[in-house]
Formats: sequence, C-alpha cells, structure tokens
Amino acid sequence: MKKLTKRQRFVITSTSLVIGFLIIGNLNNDWKFLGISVLSGISVLMFYWSLREGIGANATALTLVLPAFFTLGVGLFWFLLPSTVFTRTPILFLFAVGIYALCLTMNIFIVSAIRTIALARAAKGVGFVLTLFTGFLLFDAILSIRANIFLSILLAATVSFPLFLQGFWVSRLKPQLEKKLLVYSAVSTLSLSIIYTLLFFWPVSVIEGSIFLTVGVYMLLGLGQVQLEGRLFKQTVREYLLVGSFVFLILLILTSWKA
Repeated sequence: MKKLTKRQRFVITSTSLVIGFLIIGNLNNDWKFLGISVLSGISVLMFYWSLREGIGANATALTLVLPAFFTLGVGLFWFLLPSTVFTRTPILFLFAVGIYALCLTMNIFIVSAIRTIALARAAKGVGFVLTLFTGFLLFDAILSIRANIFLSILLAATVSFPLFLQGFWVSRLKPQLEKKLLVYSAVSTLSLSIIYTLLFFWPVSVIEGSIFLTVGVYMLLGLGQVQLEGRLFKQTVREYLLVGSFVFLILLILTSWKA
C-alpha cells in the first residue's frame, strides 16, 4: 500500500475535523459542549498522526496546543451564534481554512526545530495571528458564561499559559523546553490575569472585553517574542504600547458608566 504524503494527511485531517464539526452542530444542546471537547481531543490525535515524523517527547509537542485550542475556540463561538446558514457557513469555512493553515504552519515549526528553513519567518507570522484569533474566541466564551471572578480568572489563566508557552517557543524553535520560556509564560499569564480581574469590574460588553484581552496577548506575546529573538528596541516597545493605549482609549470611550 502506498504511503500517504504529508500533504495528503493534512487534507485528511482537515476534512475529518470539518465533518466532525458538522456532526457536532446537529447534537442536542446538552451534548454540544462534550462533543466539541471530544473533537478538540481528536484534533490532537489527528495532528500527531499528520506530523508524527517530527513530534517527539520534547518541546515539539507544543505544536499540538494551538490546533486543540483553535478547535475548541471555534466550536464554542459556533454555539454562541444563531442557528442559521448565513452565520454558521462562514465559521465552518473559516475553521476548514484555519485547520489546514495550522497543518502547514506546525509542520514548518517542527522542521525549523531541526534545521533553519526560509519559510520559518512567514510561519511565525501566521502562528501569531492564529494565536491571537484563538485567544479572542476562548476569551469570548469565558466572558459569555459570566462565572464568578475566581472561576473566570482560573479559566483565563488555564487558556493563557499554554497559548503563551507555544507562542514563546516559536521564537526559539528548539527541541528542548527552555526554563526562560516557562518564566515568560508564567509572568505573561499573571499579567493577563490581572487585566482580566480589572475587566471583571469594568462595565464592558463581552466583545469589548475579549478584544481588550486579545490586545493584552498581542502586547505580552509580541514583546516577549522580540525579546527572546534579541530584537527588543525602544521603537518596538513604543509601537506595542501605542496599540495598547489606543485600544484602552477606545474601550474607555465606548464604556457605558450608567447604573
């Protein structure tokens, strides 16, 4: 039997997960959360199968984090939308494109952990955008459930730490997991948890809060990555702070302080 190429495995992975997504969409509401959780676990298995030649018992396993979180985030967001063809078809298309892009991106990361390749920089850009998008979807889901402050912060930290860790590892792309990556991830998670705590007492909408938290990830992850790559200059810091200040100002303007 002819051995499947990586490209063929990527197509099978993307198609299988999209079919799984369609099946979950037809489940009763009581089973949908369990269904998307199972599909997120299946995405880990499918991505491991697709990238098995390069994934080992080392930091390369971090390439499985984003696919699982992306599947979970899109799934939770899908359930928050009205059940119409016009709202859900674009999300399904986005999921299919995102999964295939993740297959290609994670493959480049794994290869780059072994040897330097020209596509690494472009893949880092794609990975950064997908990390922000995934974070936005997950924060949106956490804010939507309106849990108590302690559970909310715990959920936000549980989501943030793996996202930061895989994001910082991308800057180094080494098989071993360096201690500094854990430190950077812990500090960034703590910082984002503080931001979330402030937002909990701020009268913002779910979308506004999600955007602000995503910008927090953008600043913390972006600054951490350039620091790890030795490219942290005053102009770079100024640009990130400018973006954060601009979003904060917009959030302040849009906030309704009426009781």
